[in-house]
Formats: sequence, C-alpha cells, structure tokens
Amino acid sequence: MLIAEVVGNVTSPIQVDSLNGRTLLLIQPLTPEGSPSGNARIAIDTVGAGEGDRVLMIDEGNSGRQILGAPDAPVKTLIVGVIDHVEVGGESVYDHCEGVST
Repeated sequence: MLIAEVVGNVTSPIQVDSLNGRTLLLIQPLTPEGSPSGNARIAIDTVGAGEGDRVLMIDEGNSGRQILGAPDAPVKTLIVGVIDHVEVGGESVYDHCEGVST
C-alpha cells in the first residue's frame, strides 16, 4: 500500500461493464511526510474519497480485482482507505483534522 493525495476527478467516455458506477480519481503518490513521489495516476475509488483527501492506495491488478470481486476487470490502482493521521518516528506529519502537513 502507498500514500497518495486526491488531486482531481476523472471522467471517461469509455465504458467497461465491470467498472460501471465506479468513480475515477486522479491521485498523486506521496512520501509519508507529504512530498510528491512518482507520477500521478488514475485510481478507482472504493471508499468515497474526495479532492484533497490523503488516501491509501494499492497499485497491483490482482489485489484490485479481488477487492472489486471482478476477476476480469481491467484494473490496477484502487483507493482503499482515507488517512486520518500519519506519524513518523513518533512525530505527527499529517493530521486530517488540521488539513495540513506539519
């Protein structure tokens, strides 16, 4: 699992039956401290995340298909949790209630 921040919504005219009704979000992977780490990606939202939320993502197709219960779905990246708090070395580096990194 990786940490990411939701930076936008994605709308696609391409329709795949196994993804019907799913929300696609643009996410930016982050380090635990909140710095960008790698390229932005499109993820399938499974938890109701929104723009600005820090989230847990998985980036592995087989796990994604198992979570969705769709063995033939063309998936790779899923959002599987919203992060409330991140602590590194005993120090708080992110708190959702504050909405900012420290």
